[in-house]
Amino acid sequence: MTANKSDLRRGILYVICSAFCFSVMNLMIRLAGDVPTLQKCFFRNLFALIIALSSILRTHTPLRIGKGNLKYLLARSAAGAAGMICHFYAVDHLPLSDASILNKLSPFFAIIFSYFLLQEKASGAEWLSVAVAFCGALLVVKPTMSLTVLPALIGVLGGMGAGLAYTNVRKLGTRGENSMIIVAFFSAFTTLALLPSLLLHFVPMSGYQWGMLTLTGIAAAGGQIFITKAYACAPAKEISVFDFSIVIFAALLGFVFLKQHPDWLSVIGYVIVIGTAIVKWRLAKKNAA
Repeated sequence: MTANKSDLRRGILYVICSAFCFSVMNLMIRLAGDVPTLQKCFFRNLFALIIALSSILRTHTPLRIGKGNLKYLLARSAAGAAGMICHFYAVDHLPLSDASILNKLSPFFAIIFSYFLLQEKASGAEWLSVAVAFCGALLVVKPTMSLTVLPALIGVLGGMGAGLAYTNVRKLGTRGENSMIIVAFFSAFTTLALLPSLLLHFVPMSGYQWGMLTLTGIAAAGGQIFITKAYACAPAKEISVFDFSIVIFAALLGFVFLKQHPDWLSVIGYVIVIGTAIVKWRLAKKNAA
């Protein structure tokens, strides 16, 4: 399925706005300091849920789920929650740009999942792009036999979870589900799932940390809303390349606020992954012309 030009333009704009919001979210996660990962995830989703419900009430959107969509909402939420937890852990232990590029393997995972779940056929070039992108990711991960590689591997799992989540978002979009309902359902699902952990292992936070987590939730809500609208407008294979703008945003924010400098192997990995995405996108546009 190919999006018309108007939907495509809107999808691209939404993706770039989402990338900026999520890069700000990553920075706030890191600036929140030594708060446990699951606690950060809980408050990120709690604040995002409040914002999503407020938007639903403000726009008088009916609080109902489309017929047959519950299973896709549950799949989106479960995959998104697992991917988010992995990503938050990676953000806390890796440079922001490294964590971002690993999370943005999601469009390549989306090609795999779309093939099996949505029966969206992928070309030989697209399958090759998946293989090359994962080779680029290896330069960021830098596999070793030590536990130092664990955060990067968890970051890859975060990208896989996000890819599966966005595949289900695409399915929900084709079935006409309201984007704000998708966002609110995910936020509510994850908040409830993480509540037991919060009650059992809550760590007191300073006013500064509360502020950072509040900003995390606001930025996350913006990112979720924009990415949900984006994948509802157009297929992942047509707009996902613009999602890689998050690496630029993350690198700039990491340098300015955290004095982070990615090593040269990671930079080469960025170039390979982003370059592959651009080539794949151009081939898709050429074939559609």
